[in-house]
Amino acid sequence: MPLGQVLLAVPFAVYNAHMNRDAGEILKDALALPSETRAALADSLWDSLDPEVDADAEEAWRKEIHRRLAELDSGAVKAIPWSEARARLLANY
Repeated sequence: MPLGQVLLAVPFAVYNAHMNRDAGEILKDALALPSETRAALADSLWDSLDPEVDADAEEAWRKEIHRRLAELDSGAVKAIPWSEARARLLANY
């Protein structure tokens, strides 16, 4: 269920009752959500930080994503497991 539908399903009074909660408690509850719901929540929170959409940037990202997918599909680049990528990043940090 998309986050918007989840939020709309929560009665208004219940939603407002949780506004006083500590951020740590909210995070704990959010981390207990299914991964798809957490992803939708994270996306909504990220979007709330900069609500203005840059159409040129969106188009540039769309092209970049398609370019990278084509490289993967053609075998021009090889994916590596996240654990390896993370280890490499941390080694350079």
